[in-house]
Amino acid sequence: MRKFLKFSLTYFILTVLIFLTEVCIGIYVHDTIIRPYGGDYLVVILIYCFVRSFLNTPVFQTSIAVLLFSFLIETMQYFDFVDRMGIDNKLARIVIGTSFAWKDIWSYVLGVLTVFLAEWIIRKKQCECFCRKSSDRTQY
Repeated sequence: MRKFLKFSLTYFILTVLIFLTEVCIGIYVHDTIIRPYGGDYLVVILIYCFVRSFLNTPVFQTSIAVLLFSFLIETMQYFDFVDRMGIDNKLARIVIGTSFAWKDIWSYVLGVLTVFLAEWIIRKKQCECFCRKSSDRTQY
């Protein structure tokens, strides 16, 4: 049985690196592709890595939960949540967002698909290494 609470240094380092990338995009990139779509694409990967930094949860369930959370935030943007609640805090307005876009939804989906693909590749490589080591031991 796996421990539910388990710190993962690998996921934590990925979280920090992606967060720093997001900050750099927010500060230095002012284009029409990377800033609006790259940031949304990376944010779901950032949230996924953050969750996996502290929770030993299954890839599929965690990814879907992150995607649903992202959809919730985007839905809040659709209903002008920030303005309706009278939130004037600049950081809160940036984190929650203020404008809905269908393209953001697609960016989130692509980000989660990237997580699935990366995790699948990593697990496949780990399995190959384990299987190779196991077969090496049985030869002797």
